[in-house]
Amino acid sequence: MIQEETIVRLVKEKLEGTSKFLVEVKVKPSNKILIFIDDSAQGLAISDCVELSRYIESHLDREKEDFELEVSSPGMDQPLLVFQQYTKSIGRQVAVILKDGVKHVGKLIAADENGIVVEKTYKERTDPSKKKKELITEHIQIRFPEMKETRKMVSFN
Repeated sequence: MIQEETIVRLVKEKLEGTSKFLVEVKVKPSNKILIFIDDSAQGLAISDCVELSRYIESHLDREKEDFELEVSSPGMDQPLLVFQQYTKSIGRQVAVILKDGVKHVGKLIAADENGIVVEKTYKERTDPSKKKKELITEHIQIRFPEMKETRKMVSFN
């Protein structure tokens, strides 16, 4: 069976010095290799995936072991897995589910090696004498160890 570490090494070798980064590698028992990459500077082009796929194939021997290879970007429905995805998503709406089950939905406004800051905006009646609800903005700091999952939100507005 092809080792995941071998694929990770090859991907990092090929992407070194570029704005592209590895998100995830999966090697299934059937030798189906799934590689997910992204680009922090711009969108990922199909040609980027093809180029990496050819590089990986040129460094593996089909005579020794047969395999299936797929290279793509993570879909919009996939959770954020690596730090570069968080920094790339600053300014976007995200949904963060904490390990204790609490969910925070808001705009990702900052990310560093410790965690993220999400800006939540909601309407609340702060003064019972007023009929209108006021817009409240709250900044929530969330540390990476507290997170179970973070996903980008798709908005069609």
